[in-house]
Amino acid sequence: MAHLSKKIKLYAEANGVTNIDFRSDVKLQDDGDGVAYIKEWNLSIDEPTAEQIASYETAGNAAEALAGVLNKRQTEYKDFGHQLDLLYHDMTAGKLDGTGEWHKHIKAVKDANSKG
Repeated sequence: MAHLSKKIKLYAEANGVTNIDFRSDVKLQDDGDGVAYIKEWNLSIDEPTAEQIASYETAGNAAEALAGVLNKRQTEYKDFGHQLDLLYHDMTAGKLDGTGEWHKHIKAVKDANSKG
């Protein structure tokens, strides 16, 4: 189930609002029962109804899954210094194609963490 904050971001983007601060623009609350709700709404667009929020469930799940894949990729790519070192060695070896170590490393990460 997509987080309420993700569904609110999608709703806001669909209505022309791209930057939301969840400390001032929209305040969410969970009273300890695991059910988050909108406590305060300070955006220039109408507060969404429960039905409008629910309509973003599928898109929210997809966005959260993609974010998870991209975060995992970022970790596995290693830092830029490592990647530049791989590229340097590939350049020295004349392997700036699919046979180079940098390309093989990046491809392995992408293959292991498919966007779906």
